[in-house]
Amino acid sequence: MFRLRRNTISKFKRHVLSNEQRVTPTAAGHRYSTESSVPESADVVIIGGGSAGCNTLYQLAKRGVRAVLLEKSKLTAGTTWHTAGLVWRLRPNDVEIRLLAATRDLLMGLEEETGHNSGWINNGGLFISHSPERLDEYRRLATLGKCFGIESHILTPEEAQKLFPPLDPASFTGALYSPGDGVVDPANMCTALTRGATANGGRVIEDCTVSQIVTGENLLGMKDVRGVVTDKGMIRTNTVVNATGVWGRDLIEPLGVYLPLIPMKHAYVVSETMDSIHQMLPNVRDHDYSLYFRIQGKSICMGGYENNPIMLNRVPGDFHFGLYDLDYSVFDTHIQGAVKLCPAFGAAGIKSTICGPESFTPDHKPLMGPDPSVSGLFHSVGYNSAGMMLGAGCAEQLAHWIINDRPERHMFAYDVRRFTLKQKKAVNWATERSHEAYTKNYSIVFPHDEPLAGRNFTVDPFHKQMIQYGAVMEERHGWERPGYFLPDETVVVQPYDWYGFYDHPKNSNTHYEEALRGDYTFGFSEHHDLIGEEALTCRHDAAMFNLSYFCKLFLTGSQAKEAAEWIFTANLDKPVNKTIYTCALNKKGGVEADVTISLLESGLGGLHDPIFKGRGYYIVAGGASAYHTKSHILAAIQEKAFRAVVSDHTEELGVLSLQGPKSREILQKITDFDLANEQLLPPNSTAILTININPHYSCNVRVLRVSFVGELGYELHIPEESCNDVYNALMKAGYKESLRNAGYRALYSLSSEKGYHLWGYDLRSDDTPIEANLGFVCRKNGEYQGKEVIEGQLANGVNRKLAFFTLREQVPIWGLEAVYRDGEIVGHLRRGEYGYTLQKPIGQAYVQRSDGSVITNQFLQSGHYQIEVMGKLYDADCHLRSPFDPKGQRMLGIYK
Repeated sequence: MFRLRRNTISKFKRHVLSNEQRVTPTAAGHRYSTESSVPESADVVIIGGGSAGCNTLYQLAKRGVRAVLLEKSKLTAGTTWHTAGLVWRLRPNDVEIRLLAATRDLLMGLEEETGHNSGWINNGGLFISHSPERLDEYRRLATLGKCFGIESHILTPEEAQKLFPPLDPASFTGALYSPGDGVVDPANMCTALTRGATANGGRVIEDCTVSQIVTGENLLGMKDVRGVVTDKGMIRTNTVVNATGVWGRDLIEPLGVYLPLIPMKHAYVVSETMDSIHQMLPNVRDHDYSLYFRIQGKSICMGGYENNPIMLNRVPGDFHFGLYDLDYSVFDTHIQGAVKLCPAFGAAGIKSTICGPESFTPDHKPLMGPDPSVSGLFHSVGYNSAGMMLGAGCAEQLAHWIINDRPERHMFAYDVRRFTLKQKKAVNWATERSHEAYTKNYSIVFPHDEPLAGRNFTVDPFHKQMIQYGAVMEERHGWERPGYFLPDETVVVQPYDWYGFYDHPKNSNTHYEEALRGDYTFGFSEHHDLIGEEALTCRHDAAMFNLSYFCKLFLTGSQAKEAAEWIFTANLDKPVNKTIYTCALNKKGGVEADVTISLLESGLGGLHDPIFKGRGYYIVAGGASAYHTKSHILAAIQEKAFRAVVSDHTEELGVLSLQGPKSREILQKITDFDLANEQLLPPNSTAILTININPHYSCNVRVLRVSFVGELGYELHIPEESCNDVYNALMKAGYKESLRNAGYRALYSLSSEKGYHLWGYDLRSDDTPIEANLGFVCRKNGEYQGKEVIEGQLANGVNRKLAFFTLREQVPIWGLEAVYRDGEIVGHLRRGEYGYTLQKPIGQAYVQRSDGSVITNQFLQSGHYQIEVMGKLYDADCHLRSPFDPKGQRMLGIYK
């Protein structure tokens, strides 16, 4: 019988503040400044003395930055002091693996540097599996870990029990063991970090409340940071880091800055002493039961993620070391799973409980980086109860961000600019999404899954027609987009039912959820053949893609030309109506965006054909990175003080992409424009078309002759009021030519097969155009941001290079699979798709030599390649370019 002893909060505090050394740095005897004065100025002011703030201070001070940390109470107050402190090494993402490694490396060396115990204990970690699909996920993690030298092992239940004897091997089916995992004590960590920081000139001031961030306005009218007002005086500074944890929204909202950050109660319990437990037993994560065990001496700390967490509106400003009473009606689900997994835990009983506030976000990722609306304001909040394991790695990147304007890693998944202002201000949307992200934190990360919360936040003009034609919708960047189409069916995303909790009845219409379940596999999707039909129709006849959520910007103004030439790499000195593929780089040469730019003269005044002075630039970028692209362009304009304006028409223009051998024939039926005249509309160009809706009505649209799939095709950019009419006219015109709707699943398969890049996957901010085989978009003449790096790589070569791989067997690949050359790991797949025309799996990877020397085409084309999928090696062929239509004939309309 499981015994519950509901001790008071005060007893728990006495427990954690005694022999477990969970003390605030002040109580530990290391004193920080609490005097009445503050420095007159600082390079950087960090607000918040938790894990994020202390790590940031340490990283900045090490780099010679004159930084000050202000804490309104004592260090570790808020959420840091009561955290579980687990540190894992494996994640389904190469960037996160590197961030975790940076944290672990710092913790392992911090005591030698500072003379203070960092609180790090390397006791290893076990991931428990209850299903074949979960074990497949662990095999994927283990495979990716090999690429970064992370030791891990797939174990039987009996082998796992040898490592953690109290486990019941009959209660699970397998495990993943990572011996390099561990746990960290937050108080010791923060003390060691601040000692290291102060030794390098950093400064910590406790009991110092910041009441205001002072801003001004720069020459271009943007707010910028000028200082902070505290109860001890004002500090002049141009850079502020918001590291205030669950209070991350409070201080900045007076500036008109909003964050999608939702505080919730998050809890764990501490067992009585257990004879079978000692500190060096591994920590345990049971994802299927949604719980974890953290070893604390001879006790187990047990917590997890439930379906009905208690959400908070705000956390009181003086809740420094406060705790809540534990609600067992919420927490009991973890107890039931813990007792099944470890019966000895149930027999031990509960010694203490902890229930404190934590901050969560809509995608369970931190909110980091520069705020797009206030220059000099940086964020480092929303760590979703993972601040210990991510803290040092993220702070290192934030320090680079502050000093060099860019992190070293591709931090888009954490970048606050992944959310639009509309999303940041929508509290209801953020609450729904954060709730679901919390409940699904331990769910299997399948290659294709979609949220149920916060849906239909932004829909394009074709949304109703997509649903009528059977679209199974996906959500990206707050937008709905079609993933694929089910013939003769209607699939409607239902309002969020909160998984049946909080008195919400569960949805009776589960058609959408049933469609999603067809993708809950690491094998071929149940929709694999259907998606293939869409892709092959595009190759053989014609398909229509709804690209309306793509980013659509007009760059105009007296210095638009200078701005465009500085921001973008390609030669833009081309005739009007030319459409050019190009990249925008950061100062390290990494690709921040890849876009098409159409060179325009002033039009007649429509949304698609605006009036402006001089030359204008119509910029189209992928939708998932739309706000990031816009923010990067605006930041470059601000930095250089160009007199240029960016107008965003993303929500006002719909986009239909008609692609395939019959696309010209179909479009010609509804326009008098001679599409066959290569002088009027050659490849990679734009024009204004009149679309004949019926004998009595026509409308104008902008057409771009471009393709993301490698076929003859046209993109129609349509004012919102004409979207439905144009769509219906095209579907009617294409009926006899077998025109069908196609979704993004087919689109990405086709683009990968053709060898095109997908930003965020095989093209990122830590990849240069030279590494990505995009040297042709980098002009020789004139300056552009990052050019010095590009010229150096052209002269000296690069030590990694993008290559394409096709598998010889019909095995699904999704990305993250290890790539072997002559038995040695040389990289991992960034992206994996199935090429329906090639009838082969196809993926992209950056190949790197173990000795770090320059990669040559000869090296890439020699050697025996294999791809590791679920722990098994499969022979693969390496290609410098995709083998599909290597001469690009199809885009020219040449089909033989």
